[in-house]
Amino acid sequence: MPEILYDFGSGRSDPETFPKEALKNAVSRVLDREGLELTKYPGNLGHEGLRKAMARRESEREGVPVDPAHLILCNGSMQAVTLTAEALQVNHGDTVIVEEFCYPGTLSAYRGLKYDMVGIKLDEGGMRIDHLEDELKRLQNENRLPRFIYAISTYQNPTGFVMPKARRLEMINLARRFGVPIVEDNCYGDVHYDGPIEPAIYALDGDPNHIYMCSLSKILAPGMRLGYILARPPMLEKILARRFDAGSNTFAAAVVAEFYRDGIASHAAVANPVLKDKRDLTVAMLKEHLDDICVWSNPVGGLFIWVRFPDDVDRGKLWKTTQAAGVNYITGTSFHYKAVNAPYLRLAFGHLTREQIAAGVPILARLLKEARGSNEPRTFENLFI
Repeated sequence: MPEILYDFGSGRSDPETFPKEALKNAVSRVLDREGLELTKYPGNLGHEGLRKAMARRESEREGVPVDPAHLILCNGSMQAVTLTAEALQVNHGDTVIVEEFCYPGTLSAYRGLKYDMVGIKLDEGGMRIDHLEDELKRLQNENRLPRFIYAISTYQNPTGFVMPKARRLEMINLARRFGVPIVEDNCYGDVHYDGPIEPAIYALDGDPNHIYMCSLSKILAPGMRLGYILARPPMLEKILARRFDAGSNTFAAAVVAEFYRDGIASHAAVANPVLKDKRDLTVAMLKEHLDDICVWSNPVGGLFIWVRFPDDVDRGKLWKTTQAAGVNYITGTSFHYKAVNAPYLRLAFGHLTREQIAAGVPILARLLKEARGSNEPRTFENLFI
C-alpha cells in the first residue's frame, strides 16, 4: 500500500493545539482528589463533574438552563447515536429520516440496526423543509411515520452548512405536527469561525421527546472518547434502559472536567483560529487549482469542505491515482444514505499542516482533471444536484 502523505480523509482537530501540559496538570490534580473513584463503576449517567461542566457549557451557549441530571456521558458521540437509535426503535425496518448526505458512522449504525432510511435533500441551509414535509406526508399515508428525524444542523457533515434559526423552527413545527421526535447531532458546535451561532433545537423547543447529542472529539481530541446526550424525562429513562456498559470512562471524564473547570471558551480561542486559517488556505488552494471545473463549500465552522466535480470524472480512476500519489479523501458515495455514486468528495483540513495542504490540493486537482472524459468547463454553479 502506498504511504498516505496528504490525508484529507480524517476529521480531526489540529494536533499542535492539543493542550498536553494543561492536561498533565489536570491528571495530577484529579488523581490526588478523585483517585478512589476509579475503583468504582461510574453509573449510567457518568462522572458528575463533567456532566456539570457540560451542562454549564450548554447553558452558557444556548441561554437556557440545562440540568446535569439530564445529561448522559457516552464513549464518544457514536455511542450516543447508537443508544438513541436503539431506544427509539420498535422493530427492524422502522423508518428514520436522515440528510441525503450524512455522516457515514451514523449511516452504518442505522444500517446495522436495520432501519429503513429516508434521505432529505440538502441546500445551503441544511435539510430542505419542503422535501421533509413531502416525505413526512408520504410516510404518513403509507402508515410508516419515522421513529425520529436525525439532523446535523450546525456545520453539517459533510457539507459544513448551518441550518438558520427560521428553518429550525420550521422543522420543530413539522415534527410536532407529525408527532416525530428530532435527534439533533451537534458534535461540531464548538468549532466555530465566522458569523452568528444558531440556537440548538432543544433551546428553541421544550418538547421532551427531542434529543440532543454533542461531542468533545472535535474541539479537544477523539482519543478521549467523550460525548454526551441531553434528554428530558421520560425520554431520558428510555435511553438509559438501553445502556449496558456501566457508564463511560471516569478517568477521562474527570480529567476533562478539571481542564474545563473555567469553561470551554479559552481552549476554543486557541484551537479555532488555527483551524480557520487552514480552512482559508484549503479554500484558496481550491480556487487556484479547481475554480474552472469544481464548486465547494466555505464552512463557517467544523472541519470539512464539500467539493462537487463534473459528472465526467471517472471516480474509480480518481481514487486509484490519488491513493497511489499519497492523497486521501472521502468519496461522496460514503456519505449518501443509499451509497449512490455521486460526484462529490469531502476534504478534512484540521489535522494537516499548512505545508501538506499547500502541496496536497494541487496533486488532487491535477489527478481530478486527468480522470475527466473531457476538458469542458463546469456547467453548474452550486453544490446541489
